[in-house]
Amino acid sequence: MNALLLVLAIAPGLLISYWVYRLDLYDKEPRLHIALSFVVGIIAAFLAIKIETWGATHWRLPQHIGGVILSSFILISLVEESIKWACLLFYPYRQPFFNEPMDGILYAVMIAMGFATFENVMFAWKHNLTTMLLRAFTAVPAHALFAVIMGYYAGSAHFSDKKPSVLLFRGWLIAVALHGAYDFFLMQKAYKELTLLALVTLALCLYLALRLIKLHQENSPFRKEGG
Repeated sequence: MNALLLVLAIAPGLLISYWVYRLDLYDKEPRLHIALSFVVGIIAAFLAIKIETWGATHWRLPQHIGGVILSSFILISLVEESIKWACLLFYPYRQPFFNEPMDGILYAVMIAMGFATFENVMFAWKHNLTTMLLRAFTAVPAHALFAVIMGYYAGSAHFSDKKPSVLLFRGWLIAVALHGAYDFFLMQKAYKELTLLALVTLALCLYLALRLIKLHQENSPFRKEGG
C-alpha cells in the first residue's frame, strides 16, 4: 500500500469527524473523549471484521437474491450497527460529559469514523486508487450518516423521561435498516438499475441527518443559556 492510498483511507474519516465536531456549537466536548471514541470505533471495526469473516466462511450464503439479503442485512448491517450501537451505549452514553442531546450525534459519528477508517485501511491493502476514491465519497460518509441517525435517538433517549429504551431501539433499528438497504442495492447483481438506489439511500440519509443535527442544535440547553 503506497502513501497516497493510506492518505485516502484515513483522510475522509478525519475530515468528517472535524466537520461534525464543528457542528457541536454550544458546549464543545473534551478532545480526549472524542479521540477515545474514535479509537473505540477502530476496535469495533476489528471485532466486526472478525465476525463477518467467520460468518462468510461458515454460512456459505447462496449467491441468489436471498443470500444477498441475508448478507447485507444480517452479516454486515446487523453486525456492524449493533457493535457501534453497543460501543456508544457502554462508553460515552453513560459518562457525565454526555450532557446534551447533540452529544449523541457527535460521539456516534466519532465511533463510526474510527470504524470506517479502520475498514478503509483494510480495503486499501487490497484495492486500487479508484476504489479508495469511490469509498471516500460513498462508504465512509454512509457510516457517518447512519451514525447521525442512531446518535440523534441516543441523544433524545438520554434526556427523555418517557421510554428512553424505545428511542434507543428505534435509532438502532433505523440505522440497521438503512445500512442494510444501502449494502443490498450495491451488492445485488440481478438488476443493475437498483445500484442507483444506493445513491438515493445516501441522499435520503443526508437529508434526514442534516435535519436531525439542526433539531439537536436548536434544542441544546446551552443554546438557551447563551441566548
